[in-house]
Amino acid sequence: MGSPKSSVFILVLHILEGALSNSLIQLNNNGYEGIVIAIDPNVPEDETLIREIKDMVTQASPYLFEAIEKRFYFKNVAILIPEKWKTKPEYMRPKLETYKNADVLVAEPNPPGNDEPYTEQMGNCGEKGERIHFTPDFIVGKKLFQYGPQVFDEYNKDQKFFLSNGRNKAIRCSADVTGRNVVKKCQGDSCVIKPCKIDRVTGLLEKGSEFIPDGEQPEKASITFPQHVNSVVEFCTETNHNKEAPNLQNQKCNLRSTWEVISDSEDFKKTTPMTTPPPKPTFSLLQIGKRIVCLVLDKSGSMKAGDRLKRMNQAAKLFLLQTIEQGSWVGMVMFDKAAQVQSELMRIKGGAERDTLIRNLPTVAGGGTSICTGLRSAFTVIRKKYPTDGSEIVLLTDGEDTSISTCSPEVKQSRAITHTVALGPDASKELEELSKMTGGLQTYASDQAQNNGLIDAFGALSSGNGVLSQRSIQLESTGATLQASQWMNGTVIVDSTVGNDTLFLITWTAQPPQILLWDPRGKKQGGFVVDADTKMAYLPIPGTAKVGPWNYSLQASSQTLTLTVTTRASSATLPPLTVTSKMNKDKGKFPSPMVVYAKVHQGALPILGASVTALIESAIGKTVTLELLDNGAGADATKDDGIYSRYFTAYYTNGRYSVKVRALRGVNTARRRVMPHQNGAMYIPGWMENGGSFVASRIPKAPIPDLFPPCQITDLKAKIQGDNRINLTWTAPGDDYDHGRAYKYIIGISTSILDLRDKFNGSVQVNTINLIPKEANSEEIFEFKPESIPFENGTDLFVAVQAIDKVNLTSEISNIARISLFIPPQTPPEAPSSSLPCPEIIVNSTIPGIHILKIMWKWLGELQLSVALG
Repeated sequence: MGSPKSSVFILVLHILEGALSNSLIQLNNNGYEGIVIAIDPNVPEDETLIREIKDMVTQASPYLFEAIEKRFYFKNVAILIPEKWKTKPEYMRPKLETYKNADVLVAEPNPPGNDEPYTEQMGNCGEKGERIHFTPDFIVGKKLFQYGPQVFDEYNKDQKFFLSNGRNKAIRCSADVTGRNVVKKCQGDSCVIKPCKIDRVTGLLEKGSEFIPDGEQPEKASITFPQHVNSVVEFCTETNHNKEAPNLQNQKCNLRSTWEVISDSEDFKKTTPMTTPPPKPTFSLLQIGKRIVCLVLDKSGSMKAGDRLKRMNQAAKLFLLQTIEQGSWVGMVMFDKAAQVQSELMRIKGGAERDTLIRNLPTVAGGGTSICTGLRSAFTVIRKKYPTDGSEIVLLTDGEDTSISTCSPEVKQSRAITHTVALGPDASKELEELSKMTGGLQTYASDQAQNNGLIDAFGALSSGNGVLSQRSIQLESTGATLQASQWMNGTVIVDSTVGNDTLFLITWTAQPPQILLWDPRGKKQGGFVVDADTKMAYLPIPGTAKVGPWNYSLQASSQTLTLTVTTRASSATLPPLTVTSKMNKDKGKFPSPMVVYAKVHQGALPILGASVTALIESAIGKTVTLELLDNGAGADATKDDGIYSRYFTAYYTNGRYSVKVRALRGVNTARRRVMPHQNGAMYIPGWMENGGSFVASRIPKAPIPDLFPPCQITDLKAKIQGDNRINLTWTAPGDDYDHGRAYKYIIGISTSILDLRDKFNGSVQVNTINLIPKEANSEEIFEFKPESIPFENGTDLFVAVQAIDKVNLTSEISNIARISLFIPPQTPPEAPSSSLPCPEIIVNSTIPGIHILKIMWKWLGELQLSVALG
């Protein structure tokens, strides 16, 4: 097995706060159920991998049980097996389990050779994570010694030591872990070991110095630091946590220990220790099969309003032409007060089946609304050929239906994934619950046709289990209402990673527009297929679309036009550049802000320097454009990780909000530096992503009061300048979280890090009368000379900043920066060197799976930091 002790940690901490937002994990009588570990479709068949996954989880469970005071264990785990692997009698069809809601993904490394485990973490300390990533080689043990000791949450890879009262201390937890400070230089298999020298400029130990923990010692904490030491079996607690260590754990989690964050989780609070040993985990082996989808489309009388029926058919036609994958099974039901089967399940073999389904789209609207009738009819359609387990329902409706609750148990028992599309302001308020209980996607589209919401919603319904190269990708989604003889002009850039199965689609609301399209070589494109009844035209590009800018010009008079461009990957082996987005929650209650996240990446490689914007449309059709940032400040947890984030506070009304993310340009920084899972960026031309929807409530009538404080400063840094002056830098917060401009700053200093955290208002305050806050997300620089506190050799000084807005709302205090004044002593004579085999820290393979536990915790919140550290 690839990684005993540290794998446990990774998995457990992800679980403790409920994992990702659509995870199936549940806690039942101290046992975690519904854990999904997925093997990527591109991983070659290897039954050893399944066996090693089982061993890893089985060994991790009792370790978790003991480490968390006998409160938790792994009860059952589902392993998703690729469709292309050989079928076996013990392989069952998945129910709600998909690659999209997998808690752990086992995939080939990207870039090749980088087998280090990591977690996707969008939020800050204590917030839910995304998923854990392992490689096959890591799981089966080929990379055990290379990566075993590197996943440290209480560690700092960039800074190994810090000064405390004039002495060098290793960054570790607990501080009672003993060991040696050494520096080694190796040539081949021979290494020279030397005592560390002190850098006379910084006072720190020389570059390359390492702290090597003693293999035998009585210290039991912390699992998040010296995992290779056999005696270490506990987490650091409030009493022994090394609060002074300058690591991301302390920076992001307000000096709290791992145990404090664990014990603050909801699962911990609602459980008590078990009195008997837990049973071993059980496993379900689930093999991905062909996709089965039934469209359930509303044709009630309200669909006559605002061309809703035609807009629904435009979106459904795109889904049937382009989004649904070849080989899938598709059926169709339409409903008003009753339901009518438009098509039994039909396998998509080519254009003929797609055309047949398109001809069955409803053409006339009328009658009442009975959503449950439509759903029950869809279940019947599916059951005629397959069980409903793992099938998908795409439900679109614009009407109120107070009887949805009567069929909610049937929806849950069907084990069918239900995607919902709410159209217009009056769509039933219970729709989102159907998606939430089944792991489906929830989307919303307003009646503003120029926002292209319906097409975006259907375009987002690519398979959650398909091979990435077969998934439909949206390159463009735009619209405009044109006046007399106006033109709608633009450019769509096709990148080299995409171009297969490219489709240009135009819709209109009155008369067909003039359509002009040129490829990157300037050749005019003809042959658009015009559907006058549905008011749309589309052009499939044969083969692979040419790389470069495709220019278009559309002309119409006094009507609304939209343009959508979709494509697929150009290679089965090279992952395409993609954008995935989400909100931090699906329900927002004023004045709590929402957070928008967008991950821009190619496989595991982040795309840096992109221009990323979120378009957030309210129930009344008002759209807010929000620039997302990857600056490690405000809502953004980590700088330059390819995850772009921003707070959303521009509420206008209660109800649904749709989210769409656009990413443009990008900087190729692959050679800028080498950093695990942050070591590259590709050029990104332009991509669109439907981020789903959320529901806002408790928003007061206008004028909406200012109840949003500035956001917390999380990147405060301090250093000593000449004449013992202290230089501070940080990213400016705003008046409302990370928007606008704060009114003023308070800077507090203390010689006690805990006093500064817990008694900030009583700390010594620096004179900031000349410090005028800049616009949010600007760099702030401020210098001062400590007064009222003696600052001499060996002094440790701690600094924190608080922002205040114009209505006197205050931010949380910032991360605490440390400055140590150090006059280095005379360098001791160098000890004799010795030529030895290179020492290596070995993970004890008899201690169960800590890599799962560790990544899990990083994922969870307190230790999401280890993504950057390890």
